[in-house]
Amino acid sequence: MIIWDLVVVGAGPAGLCAARVAAAAGVRTLVLDRATHPRYKTCGGGLIGTSLSAVAGRIEVPAHDRVDRVTFTRDGRRAFTRRHRTPLVAMVRRDEFDDRLRSAAVAAGAELREGVAVRGVDQDPDGVRVRLADGTTVQSRTVIGADGSSGVTARHVGVRFRQVDLGLERELPVPADVQRRWQGRLLLDWGAIPGSYAWVFPKGASLTVGVIAGRGEGEATREYLRRFVDRLGLSEVEPEHDSGHLTRCRADDSPLRRGRVLLAGDAAGLLEPWSREGISYALRSGALAGEAVVAGDLDRYERDVRERLVPSMRAGHRLLEVFERRPDVFHALLATPAGWSMFVGFCQGRASFDRTLTRAPVRAGLALLDRLPPVRRPVVTLPG
Repeated sequence: MIIWDLVVVGAGPAGLCAARVAAAAGVRTLVLDRATHPRYKTCGGGLIGTSLSAVAGRIEVPAHDRVDRVTFTRDGRRAFTRRHRTPLVAMVRRDEFDDRLRSAAVAAGAELREGVAVRGVDQDPDGVRVRLADGTTVQSRTVIGADGSSGVTARHVGVRFRQVDLGLERELPVPADVQRRWQGRLLLDWGAIPGSYAWVFPKGASLTVGVIAGRGEGEATREYLRRFVDRLGLSEVEPEHDSGHLTRCRADDSPLRRGRVLLAGDAAGLLEPWSREGISYALRSGALAGEAVVAGDLDRYERDVRERLVPSMRAGHRLLEVFERRPDVFHALLATPAGWSMFVGFCQGRASFDRTLTRAPVRAGLALLDRLPPVRRPVVTLPG
């Protein structure tokens, strides 16, 4: 039986980034995934500067648009648009982006087996056994779990989640005149459900339109999407994809590792709590996991995540608390030079939320918002 140095479970951005880093250093690496690339993935597909930096020089980003304008609305009202002199976000389709990451991992020396479902993970003093759906096992010295927050490896490690949200999304093919209207511009709408927002991401011949809100607001979230699409004048467009998924953000004391099994990306619950942006966290945590395996120091991975990723996540929770309480004030602040500067810094990867929230004016503003009463949620009448 072949004993691999590293088995990566899951061929998304986290897993493929980990595999590329490890294989490039000579670690004998196998990647297992139940899907076959290229495959559709429910995701906004907006790459911020942090994500672009993580793949710079590794792949050519298959961008269908590069956005330099953002329109903000508050539940369909109070619209304003801001423009930046350089692009803020690159728009990709996840099937294409992930396939580029797959090619990079394979080119680095990783072996990829697709259409393989993992059913369980067992550890003993000699290593890790990965049990497959066909009854066979794969043996490895180390495993990196990157199979999502509801995957086998997350359950094995015992991940605990602080925040669970429901995202709904449609991929809408649009005619040339609609494409021109949205070219270079995205829309963010702050919804009536606490902590919710909707988006329009342009991708050439199609628009990615979606909403996200806390789990437990299922019907209200679906109604938010219906009304949002109707306001856009796109309710008659037949979607290419109409899908949903849960995003899960880890509890602060949730484990990142159990023995010789490390977790990266969604499997570890690593994402930005306010925006629910996860691609940059997947790419960075995957690279950190791969580097720890190369170094032969698995403790290093936990230290690196806590030092480099967790502080921004904690700041994101703080920002979400303010956003949930007073989205109206949050919306107004984005119209100010300071608010727009903070948003631009986040998009371009120049300023993390933890550093931004330490600034004296920002701290004073947050303290003021804490003293304001929460905005009253309007009554939404559902059809039927």
